[in-house]
Amino acid sequence: MIFNIDATDGSARACTLKTAHSTIKTPVFMPVGTSATVKALDTADMTEHLKTDIILANTYHLYLKPGDTTIEAMGRLHGFTGYDRSFLTDSGGFQAFSLSETSRADDNGILFRSHIDGSKHYFTPSKVLDIQYNLGSDIMMILDDLVALPATKERLALSVDRTTRWAKESITYHRFKQELGIGTEQNIFAIIQGGTDREFRKISAEALCEMDFDGFAIGGLSVGEENSLMYDTVEFTTPFMPTDRPRYLMGVGTPEDIVENIQRGVDMFDCVMPTRNARNGTLFTSFGKVNIKSARYKRDNEPIDPECDCYTCRRYTRAYLCHLYRAKELTYFRLASLHNLHYYLTLVRKAREAIIERRFTEFKRDFYLKRG
Repeated sequence: MIFNIDATDGSARACTLKTAHSTIKTPVFMPVGTSATVKALDTADMTEHLKTDIILANTYHLYLKPGDTTIEAMGRLHGFTGYDRSFLTDSGGFQAFSLSETSRADDNGILFRSHIDGSKHYFTPSKVLDIQYNLGSDIMMILDDLVALPATKERLALSVDRTTRWAKESITYHRFKQELGIGTEQNIFAIIQGGTDREFRKISAEALCEMDFDGFAIGGLSVGEENSLMYDTVEFTTPFMPTDRPRYLMGVGTPEDIVENIQRGVDMFDCVMPTRNARNGTLFTSFGKVNIKSARYKRDNEPIDPECDCYTCRRYTRAYLCHLYRAKELTYFRLASLHNLHYYLTLVRKAREAIIERRFTEFKRDFYLKRG
């Protein structure tokens, strides 16, 4: 991985990250393709219409179906999907959190019960990397111990301790495998934990950032805490993170969250919100959210957002999207998802331009003014 800082404006950063498969300009939003596909969209949508350079896939889900060895046999993620740009794969730690009723963490790893057939699987730091070597992702996230918030001091301490020990195991294993010629073009990111507790965030960040990871993520946020606490935690944590490595805030979030955390020095984001909200009838615009299922749009001849130049807005009206949604037509999911992802990708692109031109404060002010 090659990583360069192109410009800064306060703590906000515009950077370039180069992997074996693409050059990524940051700040970047990574569409979520949990099962090696962004829901309702295909590779042409991602490359030609949205011009993405990186998407996120999920280790846990792909391990269960179709299986990481199947994906390896089919040319790994890039050959299997036909998407020739970068993939980032999550580790499964979040699934241990979100599927907590069917999983249990101990000091050595996480025991899962498959949500598909109930079969048991045990993820360790090395097992998670072995799966990701088979997937061939450009950026691999290591196994971490994520906890819901609020959490006790004892649980946060355990999370930080486990995450640190698993990180040491992961980086040692990864460098060993690279010496054997495995994963030589794959990069590995550690995940800082600690909830919203500054003491534990400092302990976690300092311990992990001493290790030779290619990048660092802030995990364990947007899991129930107030937005102001999330922002404060990010602002506190980023100064402990190396300036010469990418900074990734996992699973965040709303357009406001992204703008606020770009200001606090974050480079990379992902979230299911744009595609999930699209499927549920909520569309993002420069002036706020549109509930396209509303009857008020049945005869509205305007595009979703008059300022948007996405594939959908250039061709279709609010009335047509309202009709498609109400008629339960599958075409709606594609057109709405294209629009919402275009909105997010345009937001971070404009943020990058503002950072390079040293007018990020003005950009942020205008962002909020338009939203009323």
